[in-house]
Amino acid sequence: MQTIELQKVASQVRRDILRQVHGCQSGHPGGSLGCTDLLVELYFNSMNLKSDVSGQVEFHMDGLNEDVFFLSNGHISPLLYSVLARRGYFPVAELASFRKLNTRLQGHPTPHEHLEGIRIASGSLGQGLSVAIGVAQAKKLNGDSSTVYCLMGDGEQNEGQVWEAAMYAPHHNVNNLIAFIDENGQQIDGPTEKVMNNLDLEAKYKAFGWQVLRVDGNDMAAITAVIQQAKSLFVNNKPVMVIMKTEMGAGVDFMMHSHKWHGVAPNDEQLTLALGQLEETLGDY
Repeated sequence: MQTIELQKVASQVRRDILRQVHGCQSGHPGGSLGCTDLLVELYFNSMNLKSDVSGQVEFHMDGLNEDVFFLSNGHISPLLYSVLARRGYFPVAELASFRKLNTRLQGHPTPHEHLEGIRIASGSLGQGLSVAIGVAQAKKLNGDSSTVYCLMGDGEQNEGQVWEAAMYAPHHNVNNLIAFIDENGQQIDGPTEKVMNNLDLEAKYKAFGWQVLRVDGNDMAAITAVIQQAKSLFVNNKPVMVIMKTEMGAGVDFMMHSHKWHGVAPNDEQLTLALGQLEETLGDY
């Protein structure tokens, strides 16, 4: 899919995010909006997904012989749900059930709800990279040449398990894994530099043995390019970490440059104002 087409999908996904969170007056719009471009690019362009003869995407829990993605910072679930629905994993109309009782679209994704596209429970931060590494190793053992992707938050780097996984992957030559850090500089309690300063993440991951790239996470063409670059580095027999600079709330001017919208739902007036900044390209649910 061309960059302009991906941008149009991203605009609709951002509308979906806002409407989901507004509909239940609960959820995390800031990080969801900031990471939209990455997930749209992956699911609509770079990832090799299984489909039937008609081209309809199919979901298989084992993910054999297809690329798989793991969302570690599961609180940005409205983004993942929108992308999965728009890609055809489940009906778009189901987005209206977000965070409501007895529905499949809970605040944090859970596999026991049997929602197509969801392979792990996420939201307890720090666990996604470990899962992604395990799946990447399983693929190598199975002779499966597919790629494993994982997204983490920069605030999530406060978790110790992340660094155990970071040490493990290069040591075991996990060279079919591309991980991303959403470096928006914000977490629930404020700026990351004040809560727990990450300092130089690039230097840290390099010291652990990763190949590290940087990208503007709100530039669709740049994301496409960095994914291709990351894949080209697999020949070096090491995993790749992409530090992705984003703006929390990207696409909505009054939600940007602050941690305020990490976990706050817009009211009716704010929703109208926000939707006015985003083109409806695929039709609202």
